[in-house]
Amino acid sequence: MNFNKHSNLEGQHAFLGASKYHWINYDEAKVADSYTKFLAAQKGTILHDFAAQCIKLGQKLPKSQKTLNMYVNDAIGFKMIPEQVLYFSENCFGTADTITFRNGLLRIHDLKTGVTPAHMEQLEIYAALFCLEYQKKPSDIDMELRLYQSNEVLVHNPTAEDIVPIMDKIISFDKIISKLKTEES
Repeated sequence: MNFNKHSNLEGQHAFLGASKYHWINYDEAKVADSYTKFLAAQKGTILHDFAAQCIKLGQKLPKSQKTLNMYVNDAIGFKMIPEQVLYFSENCFGTADTITFRNGLLRIHDLKTGVTPAHMEQLEIYAALFCLEYQKKPSDIDMELRLYQSNEVLVHNPTAEDIVPIMDKIISFDKIISKLKTEES
């Protein structure tokens, strides 16, 4: 049998593909809802890329109460770095949407383009990763974490009591995973 060649599709996955087989149990409303969420996630990726380019170029957007505009303009105003990887180990790292550390103040901003309510814990994990990677004691620095979503800005100023337990879990869980990886090989 000579199979048809689809080299342009190699490594890609269709929305109604076999590897994400749950759709066979959906009705028409559920597949439409799932596809709408899929498109929203794709749009979110594009908006994040656009925002990062604006920030890198110092290109402010028109002043407005729109999520994207506030996020980009604040990041430029605070001289933040977009898409910065924060690394503890191969088991625990993440990419902060924007970050800066200046004059003892850690500032991390996160752009949320979806409608599902965001959680500040994600930014607290970034703060913990920053402290671990750069050997900063959370008690020795100030922190401001911001979530930009639904044309609102949520601001959180965590304390050492918020961040140290996350740092401890990262260290502890990393050891467990590393041990399991060693035993596996």
